[in-house]
Amino acid sequence: MRHLIALAAALQVLCFPSLAHSRQTADGGFPPLLDATLADLRHGLDSGLFTSVDLVNAYIDRILEVNAMLKAVTEINPDAFLIAYQRDAERWAGIDPVKQPLHGIPILLKNNIATNDEMNNTAGSYALLGAKVTEDSTIAAKLRKAGAIILGKANMSQWAASRELVNHEGWSAHGGQAVGAYFPLQNPRGSSSGSAISASLGLAWAAVGTDTGGSILLPGHANNVVGFRPTVGLTSRHLVIPYSERQDTVGTLTRTVKDAAYLLQAMAGPDKRDNYTDAIPFDELPDYVAACKGDGLKGKRLGVSRNTMEADIDPTAKTDPEAFEKALDVLRAAGAEIIDDIDLPCAMALPDEVEGQGPSFSVVAAVFSIVGADFLSDLPTKYLDLLTENPNNITSVRELRDFTRDSPREGFPRFDTGSWDNFLSFGINNTAPSYWSNVTAITEFLGPLCFTGALEKHKLDAMVLPTPHSVLMASGLGLPVVSVPLGRSPDDTPIIKSEQGNLTLSAPNGPFGISFSGPAFSEENLFAMAYAFEQRMNVRPTIKPFISPKTELAQVVRKRCVADPGGACGKAFR
Repeated sequence: MRHLIALAAALQVLCFPSLAHSRQTADGGFPPLLDATLADLRHGLDSGLFTSVDLVNAYIDRILEVNAMLKAVTEINPDAFLIAYQRDAERWAGIDPVKQPLHGIPILLKNNIATNDEMNNTAGSYALLGAKVTEDSTIAAKLRKAGAIILGKANMSQWAASRELVNHEGWSAHGGQAVGAYFPLQNPRGSSSGSAISASLGLAWAAVGTDTGGSILLPGHANNVVGFRPTVGLTSRHLVIPYSERQDTVGTLTRTVKDAAYLLQAMAGPDKRDNYTDAIPFDELPDYVAACKGDGLKGKRLGVSRNTMEADIDPTAKTDPEAFEKALDVLRAAGAEIIDDIDLPCAMALPDEVEGQGPSFSVVAAVFSIVGADFLSDLPTKYLDLLTENPNNITSVRELRDFTRDSPREGFPRFDTGSWDNFLSFGINNTAPSYWSNVTAITEFLGPLCFTGALEKHKLDAMVLPTPHSVLMASGLGLPVVSVPLGRSPDDTPIIKSEQGNLTLSAPNGPFGISFSGPAFSEENLFAMAYAFEQRMNVRPTIKPFISPKTELAQVVRKRCVADPGGACGKAFR
């Protein structure tokens, strides 16, 4: 790794002296990477303050500083320096950054988004270590086209939390136990755990995650970053290891709302290899970045459901009520109308039997049955069958379950296979009549009878809720949600450990978020509202991690300039 760093720096000095002679002076000016935005990085690159090779150097050093403790990143792209060098050469040759807004910017991908390069795509399992695909996933291909540097792969809850009944959030056999950075042994939530941790600590500019049932929203909420779950079908899932075709969506984890807009702009759009993208209702994507304006809340109608907030969820995931009420005041002051105390009939019944749907119907059980049937069908047909190299010859969920139980590296039985066992015992796939009866019931119960019905009845632009309360309804319907940092748990918060004792579920300084959720393909509107709210609250910079990498761009550029002591930047750092 280190020899690649030195080689890249030397090549840059030899071949591009105008880049090596940075305009930086000794009094600073480099953006702090903990909070650096795309605008900060673009300005530095375009002005010659630093290079893409510098960025890759800095981010890798930051990863190496904290990864032994946090286990956020599973591997670094061995081609990262070569790609960065190419981006610097393109910039020196005069590439138009307007056409490639992510040009030369390093990002991380969740370890279930395939790349056709030297990196693995394992979903956190040794079952797929060494497996190969014939091409990039659509997401990776779009990001490369936008000029981004795929820096590496982020850790995740194994198989997107589909494996276990007792869910060890942030754990995977291949990546280890990821933990958050805001208190010791912090539960990072999942399954996009490493993506959220990495975005939060500035281990890359941003990270890409996937969300089936809170896998972007909950890590964003817990790690002090913006988590954006798009409408199912807005982003392609081609060559993303699937969990449920009805609920899977590829989204973003970033430090600001506008950066989420930039990243989604690069990833969204139709793909003939994912028929869910056929539902995109516009011929040309909205300009999500342009939607990020300070007056984005003016005239908006926002609903608040108090009975949803009273629903029985994990007490360690709840938001401070005072912070939520303060947020409502901020929304009102920004020009939004709050329609308070909307009763959502599905809220209190989410874990229970549902009246009128038969004695054995519950929302959670029905959703579990749906995603299980999807997993049995989708994993082989949408991923395993497309592999050109499959070292362990895994072709079905049953074979995957057996491999997991038999391989010592997979941690069974401490880490169980209970969800897969249940999926297999159901014995149905996503063509079975019982599957479609559950889909119909869930869509009706969560939709017209509950969430989307309330949006229409009250003419709402969005529902505003503490982030954990938005998850099940939106994911069950495939709807978009953005979570924005709202606050931190107070200093007198009791410390609560997990049953296994390996994670801390609740403690002082735990971040939490507020969510805006809307109808399908309302991302443009959600960006406008979330951005306007974020600009007024600006909470993220006030919540500090207890551990954070120290490497900054100034140090990296200083080291590079030693190789060119006669140049302007070398003099600046003597």
